[in-house]
Amino acid sequence: MRYALFSLASRGNPRGIFVIAVCLLGIAGCGGNGAKDEGAEAPPTAQVEHVNTGGAIQVEHPEQFPTVAVTSQNFRSSLVVTGVVNPDVSRTVPVVTLVSGRVVDVRAKLGDTVEKGQLLLRIRSTDVSGGYADYRKAVADELLTRKQLDRAKDLYAHGAMAQADLEASQDAEDDAKTTLDTAEEHLRLLGNDPDHPAGIVDISAPVSGVITDQEVTEGSSIQSYSANPFTISDLTNVWVVCDVYENDLSQVRMGDIADIQLNAFPEKTFQGKVSNIGTILDPNLRTAKVRIELRNPGLMRIGMFVQATFHGQKQEMHIVVPATAILHLHDHDWVFVAAGGKNFQLVQVTSGDTLPGNMQEITSGIKPGAQVVRNALVLQNTVEQ
Repeated sequence: MRYALFSLASRGNPRGIFVIAVCLLGIAGCGGNGAKDEGAEAPPTAQVEHVNTGGAIQVEHPEQFPTVAVTSQNFRSSLVVTGVVNPDVSRTVPVVTLVSGRVVDVRAKLGDTVEKGQLLLRIRSTDVSGGYADYRKAVADELLTRKQLDRAKDLYAHGAMAQADLEASQDAEDDAKTTLDTAEEHLRLLGNDPDHPAGIVDISAPVSGVITDQEVTEGSSIQSYSANPFTISDLTNVWVVCDVYENDLSQVRMGDIADIQLNAFPEKTFQGKVSNIGTILDPNLRTAKVRIELRNPGLMRIGMFVQATFHGQKQEMHIVVPATAILHLHDHDWVFVAAGGKNFQLVQVTSGDTLPGNMQEITSGIKPGAQVVRNALVLQNTVEQ
């Protein structure tokens, strides 16, 4: 197009010159309108601009990112581990049956809460029949020896019997009485009343608590002493058993206080005391069992997973910042440090333990007194925009 315009001009044609002028004005007008439209559609000026030296950034309104001072604080040493709720063995009682037979009625089941003396099951047993047979025989023998003793006393009083024969009759009566008492006590131990014979034995709860194990069902057979039909645990106090690694055992002592948080109720915290530290390590995991005893508020159930925090006896100095000041980026931890004016410096740090009050320990990378952005994620999101 330019070649054609310049050709017209070179020929000295006035009309050509006019055409050139009109075209140039049109081109200029089009160019101006295009520049104006691009300016109207351009995005607003960025609030954060990156400075490529040393990981620093510059912001236009630093007051939008409040800072907080890095401090040193004293905290008790702590260790966080996981554990499981277990029944207190000293409060766990097996239900023992002294008879063999067949279960004819089961009145309780696994998980039920029972009271002391409550009927749990009934057993039809031949042991009771044999016990009654022995008892009746002992009653008859004792009655016979008592009559013989009375007769011997009468004969001895009239001089018709020697004293030695009287003493023999007295000894026989004593033996018969002992046998009778033994047979009667045996029936009572089997759960029967000698005055009301029956072939059914009632098994009652020896203590109050929760049935944590059941080994029988209706119609099953049972042997005396060989198996416990039920196990009852008093869950007013429970054990929390934790696995503590060998390298961490130095942080746990007998009598230490531990905070217990249930996975099912993370908002609640309970306190217990370390009552035992295992003397045998698991050869594969290299952990020892640590037992915590605490009172059950009614929420703890056997087998629940918990998180236990052990609090040591000594105070330790920690460099801390709010947990929100830590930025986790590319497998490293960072903080934004105020560098004066509108500048912030991104500094890599090494994080330690999480401390009470939503504070985070810093083991290296920064010193107390430095000012860091309280919420690093907010500033990072602004930078990415």
